[in-house]
Amino acid sequence: MSQLANTALSVLDLAPIRQGGSAEETFRNSVSLAQRTEQLGYTRYWLAEHHNIAGIASAATAVLIGHVAGQTSTIRVGSGGIMLPNHPPLVIAEQFGTLETLYPGRIDLGLGRAPGSDGATMQAMRRNAQAGVDDFPHLLNELRSYLTDADPQQRVKAVPGQGTHVPIWLLGSSGYSAQLAAKLGLPFAFAAQFAPGYLFEALRLYRDNFRPSEHLDKPHAMVGLPIIAAESDAMAHYLATTSQQKFLSLIRGKPTQSLPPVEQLDWSPMERSQVSQFLGAAIIGGPNTVKAELEAFQARTGADELMINSDFYDHADRLRSYEIVAGIARSSLN
Repeated sequence: MSQLANTALSVLDLAPIRQGGSAEETFRNSVSLAQRTEQLGYTRYWLAEHHNIAGIASAATAVLIGHVAGQTSTIRVGSGGIMLPNHPPLVIAEQFGTLETLYPGRIDLGLGRAPGSDGATMQAMRRNAQAGVDDFPHLLNELRSYLTDADPQQRVKAVPGQGTHVPIWLLGSSGYSAQLAAKLGLPFAFAAQFAPGYLFEALRLYRDNFRPSEHLDKPHAMVGLPIIAAESDAMAHYLATTSQQKFLSLIRGKPTQSLPPVEQLDWSPMERSQVSQFLGAAIIGGPNTVKAELEAFQARTGADELMINSDFYDHADRLRSYEIVAGIARSSLN
């Protein structure tokens, strides 16, 4: 039996807006994808906070989580993540306490430190430029105090929120969150879907420094992973030009809406190298290729869970990619 058989599979939806599409279309597609991946047996469906980005529709992350949770039944729905320094901890506790009350046992709260935006947007959100650098542990501690059972002397309570014990994950692309998650005994998710360079060092730091807690008795590491699966290797590489164009637009400072796939990309060797750094962990191919590379990746990382991000221009291609991966996971049980 493959090691993949014991690895949970989850979904990271960056709520992409495609060229010629709309946020309304994106929300319909998110619900469709969540419902299909629920049927396929995926464990979680997470959405990420971004602001002032033309190609991403999940700025009001908690609202969208509620929308998806309300149209699914069993899959866990959460944030991958909420950028905690953007918000008062009390507000996040109230939002996720409300979600947990509406959808008990199905809500996750993944937290990050980055702004998820540019400098001008940070100012519009009233976020201090240094927020998250030194005060993240304090913000996290305050947030946790609003989700646990209330202290008798506690003057401010999250209502709803207090006593809901919404599961908290720490997210990151460096060693900072890995070490903090280890210290607090929390689950950790690494963002290899766009920043794979520090993956193995972060996993080492997390596992080596992990302290058991009331939440976990041993480390639980999830790794974000880009996968473009299609009926053949050639088709997958063609469809992958959509995600490659998105990172190319990011490098060039252009809008990052999802673009139709192309036969050939017009990029310089330096740009190609930069895009390859973002997508260094990407698995692209037909079912046999994806199976071999996915099993090898899981064996190298020892991940307890893989959170798959699949970026396509056409929603049907996206659904099919998740179906192929689910089929690979089922076949690994034999």
